[in-house]
Amino acid sequence: MIEERFDAIVVGAGMSGNAAALTLAKRGLKVLQIERGEYAGSKNVQGAILYADMLEKLVPNFREDAPLERHLVEQRFWIMDNKSHTGLHYRSEDFNEERPNRYTIIRSQFDRWFSSKVREAGAIVLCETTVTELVKDAYGKVIGVITDRQDGEVHADVVVLAEGVNGLLGTRADLRERPKPDNVALAVKEMHFLPRETIEARFNIKGDEGVVIEAAGTISAGMTGMGFVYANKESVSLGIGCLVSDFQKTGETPYDLLERFKNHPSVAPLLEGSEVKEYAAHLIPEGGYNAIPNLYGDGWVVVGDAAQLNNAMHREGSNLAMTSGRLAAEAIFQVKSRRDPMTKENLELYKKMLDDSFVIKDLKKYKDMPALLHTQSQNFFLTYPQLVSKALQNFVRVDGTPKKEKEKTTLKQWVAARSWTGLFGDAFRFARAWR
Repeated sequence: MIEERFDAIVVGAGMSGNAAALTLAKRGLKVLQIERGEYAGSKNVQGAILYADMLEKLVPNFREDAPLERHLVEQRFWIMDNKSHTGLHYRSEDFNEERPNRYTIIRSQFDRWFSSKVREAGAIVLCETTVTELVKDAYGKVIGVITDRQDGEVHADVVVLAEGVNGLLGTRADLRERPKPDNVALAVKEMHFLPRETIEARFNIKGDEGVVIEAAGTISAGMTGMGFVYANKESVSLGIGCLVSDFQKTGETPYDLLERFKNHPSVAPLLEGSEVKEYAAHLIPEGGYNAIPNLYGDGWVVVGDAAQLNNAMHREGSNLAMTSGRLAAEAIFQVKSRRDPMTKENLELYKKMLDDSFVIKDLKKYKDMPALLHTQSQNFFLTYPQLVSKALQNFVRVDGTPKKEKEKTTLKQWVAARSWTGLFGDAFRFARAWR
């Protein structure tokens, strides 16, 4: 094992860990990054959305060699019942810009590329190594880590915990509580491979244009959750996720949800004839602002999914992860530049910088939304999608019934399902949580 002392040790080589390690190394600090996978991204087979603005702050010229799939020109939102979907589409030629705003990526490929930039910046990246314990001094300050390698103790001024939402290192060291089941979603995902021209025909795109579909409704069987479909170059990423607590309560299985979703009449034609080559499950933080743990302490900071930094309402995770990793590194560099110790008081700078960023401001805006959707999941993910479908079918079906009678029927269906009090109450609660 490496015996020298480091300015910083970064545990994890995902989005937040790579952002932290890259920023620290570029600032001239001596950095050790430890990843338990065979290589960065080896545990990630799924597709994802990449937000260019955040990555540009880290790698300004990333478009030259990053493994990007497609830049997104269209966003589709679907409210689904068992046989139909009600859709809202936004497509703009503005997204065919010289420097596109969003891309689809394959995490295994992208994370490996991202890690190569960390190495180029001068950090030591140690893979196939698991950090088993944090090392503390007699006063409780974190001063390093212990790994599963022989003579695997290594010291540093500060440890950056980028271990993911279910990372046990921080909880074993009593730095943060283990995430509660109602603050974590379990998502299952598949990669469906198709010829490039088939994907472009089915999604009405050309060249490197891409489409993302995000769906909610009866596909989650009354649980709090969503599905998604991403168009890549020669594959389609498909998945669905729900809160772990809902899986525990209902007995539903993630695989059954995924099977029903991909066989839905609106989804199946997009996948017809595809070859499934990859399947994965992944935990996603869903607790929002109210679930954020302590972010810093004597000799340590926590970033990314481990810090519950995920905006479930806008399905944003990678941008929050990269931003938190970068800001943590900037705070560490400032403390180091002043020759100050990495104490809790000094590392509070990271929290202040994060509070001033869009990350905490956005999460704070929706702080009441996770609890509302969880407690009202039957209404928002079952009742209302079914009512919307009935109302729109009633509107477009021409069968000789007077339109006034159709409107009365639709209104009666809504009132019978939720009552006037329930309808106004749901609207008020949703509007208040959205503020």
